[in-house]
Amino acid sequence: MVICSNKRIVHSTGVKHQGATSQHYSPTKVMCLKITYNCFLVSSGIILVPDKGVGVSAVIMDGKAISKEIQTEITQEVAQFVEQAGITPCLAAVLVGDDPASEVYVRNKHRACERVGITSQMHKLPASTTQKELLTLINQLNLANDVHGILIQLPLPEGIDTLLVLDAVDPRKDVDAFHPENVGLISQGRPRFLPCTPHGVQQILDRCGIEMSGKHVVIVGRSDIVGKPMSMLLTARNSTRGPQAANATVTLCHSRTRNLPEVCRSADVIVAAIGVAKFITADMVKPGAAVVDVGINRTEEGLCGDVDFEKVREVAGHITPVPGGVGPLTVTMLMYNTLDAAKLFAGR
Repeated sequence: MVICSNKRIVHSTGVKHQGATSQHYSPTKVMCLKITYNCFLVSSGIILVPDKGVGVSAVIMDGKAISKEIQTEITQEVAQFVEQAGITPCLAAVLVGDDPASEVYVRNKHRACERVGITSQMHKLPASTTQKELLTLINQLNLANDVHGILIQLPLPEGIDTLLVLDAVDPRKDVDAFHPENVGLISQGRPRFLPCTPHGVQQILDRCGIEMSGKHVVIVGRSDIVGKPMSMLLTARNSTRGPQAANATVTLCHSRTRNLPEVCRSADVIVAAIGVAKFITADMVKPGAAVVDVGINRTEEGLCGDVDFEKVREVAGHITPVPGGVGPLTVTMLMYNTLDAAKLFAGR
């Protein structure tokens, strides 16, 4: 039997395959492209995992650098739009309560607005704010002609119906793409706005030269914010980056998925968004696969993602770090949507 993936070749017979560059073959180990791999037999075939300490390391997909690149593009588009339309895009952020993490996120979004030329408003409400008071503010922002995008920072305090609040945002100003009308448009392949984190993942993959068309993508996590919309973006016929960044075959996994490690090993691309620290381990990754870590978890050792980064990077072909991977893109794609919302307002 011969299994070949990007010139990494296993020979159960020990017979040399044309095009290989190794000098040593055996049923248990094979030196391929000067890399020693351990061979593991699973029900779907043989998988390869590099020997510990071999020095193999995945290409790091630098979300910070990609984010800066996109923000430069947005800055130019904003300047051109302001000159042509006479309208400055504006994002209104609503923060209820005193959650420190939420305050940091909102502050980062405000700074991003400043960098790209978008104005921003901060509406900070006390934790004692009632649902009625919050809905009143949202209605005022919906009617304000100088506000083009509305962001409701989550989580909201207990006693406030999150879905009711998100549904109250004008779908034409819903730059998080949480409103059911916008979700429905995405499912039909005619999006008004794209959800920020999934769109950021798509941008990272394409700008790192990883084509999605025809690839098998395994998404671990079925949340409404990442997993579900991610599956819709990757299975769409086209994308903001072109058809090569879409048209994937997607498997959406969750807590009831059977044989999850085996499913993950079949993937060309893994998107981890499950909210469990270091859940994706090296034996769950096919050699050479791209691994995108959407998770961010606070542990005693500090911040980490849903992927066991240090070990998985020895197997994967490409991988995003945490922090510095998907996170910066989430904020940047919010700027992208706010500009689109202003264009929508100008063309109404």
